[in-house]
Amino acid sequence: MATLADIRARLAAAENKGGQSSNATGEIYPHWNMEEGQSATLRFLPDGNTKNTFFWQERQMIRLPFNGIKGEMDSKQVMVQVPCVEMWNDPCPVLAEVRTWFKDKGLEDMGRKYWKKRSYIFQGFVRENPINDDKTPDNPIRRFIIGPQIFTIIKSALMDPELEELPTDALRGLDFRISKTSKGGYADYNTSKWARKESALTEAEQTAIAAHGLVDMSTFMPKKPTDVELKAIKEMFDASVNGEPYDTARWGQYYRPAGVQQPAGGSESTEETSAEPAPARVGFSQSKAEEVIQRTQAHKVAVSDESDEEPVAPKSVEPPKPANSKAEDILAMIRARQKA
Repeated sequence: MATLADIRARLAAAENKGGQSSNATGEIYPHWNMEEGQSATLRFLPDGNTKNTFFWQERQMIRLPFNGIKGEMDSKQVMVQVPCVEMWNDPCPVLAEVRTWFKDKGLEDMGRKYWKKRSYIFQGFVRENPINDDKTPDNPIRRFIIGPQIFTIIKSALMDPELEELPTDALRGLDFRISKTSKGGYADYNTSKWARKESALTEAEQTAIAAHGLVDMSTFMPKKPTDVELKAIKEMFDASVNGEPYDTARWGQYYRPAGVQQPAGGSESTEETSAEPAPARVGFSQSKAEEVIQRTQAHKVAVSDESDEEPVAPKSVEPPKPANSKAEDILAMIRARQKA
C-alpha cells in the first residue's frame, strides 16, 4: 500500500521530468456552481484501487469546437471532448500537429485552444455545501472533478514535510476547503486551502464507506480510442480547425456533443463526450464495516492522479471560417507559415 512518502517520491519524480505524469459514487459535486465568495468543505477518500499510488486519477482531454451541427439551421457552437492518447503514452495525432503551432507566435492562441486539458478525479464527502439546490445523494461518497488551479494547491501541501499523515486518513485526515472568488471576470480558486486541524471520519461517513464501498476510480476514465476512433478524432480536429459544423452521421458513433443522439445503426458502446463511464464498485459488504474502517485507517492510501480547467464558461473563441477551403488547406497554410 502506498504511504505518504511514496506519494511524495512519485510527485517529486514527476516534477523532475518536467511536471508530466505518467451511480453509486456517483454524483459529481459541481463546486463551480458556488456563488462568488462561497466555500465548500470536502473530505477526500482513498481510491478503491489499492494499486494506485495517489488518491486521484489524472485525465487528459482535447476540446474540439464546431460551428453548430450539420443540417441544423439554428444550432449554436458545440463542443466535442475527446481523450488524448498521451494518457496511455501513445503519440497523439492532434498534438503532433498543434505542437508545431507554438513555433509561430501568431498561432499560439490557436495552439492553446486545441491543447490537451488536464483535470483530476477524486472521491469523498461534501462536509459543508453552500449550493442550495444541490442535494446529497443516497450514496454520499461523491466524485470531484478538480482543475489544475486547485490541484496545484492540493499537491503542494502533500510535499510539505510537516504533513505527517495522508489527508485521506480516517482518524487524522484533513478537510479541503474550496473557495470561489473571481479574477478578470473568471472563477478563481487560489484561496482554497487544506484545514489546519486534523479530524476523524464521522460514524455516518464510516457507515457510508462500509455500505457503498470505495470506487476504483480508473472506471471513471475515458476508454482508450481504437485505431478507427483515433482516425475519427483526427478528422474531427481537421474539420474543427476548418470551421465546419459537427457531422453526426460521420462521427456520431464515436464521439458526440452533449445532448446529441447516436445515429441509427451506431455501436452500442458509443457515448456522448459528456457522459461519465459507469463506476465499478469495490465489493464491501455491510458485515465488513469494521474491516473497511480499519483498511481506510491503515491504508496509507492507494491513489492516483486530473476539468482541463475548471468547468466554468471558457472564453468564446470563434473558429476560423475560411471560404471554399478544406481542413487540409488550412493546415497546409499553417505549415507553410512555419517554414517561411
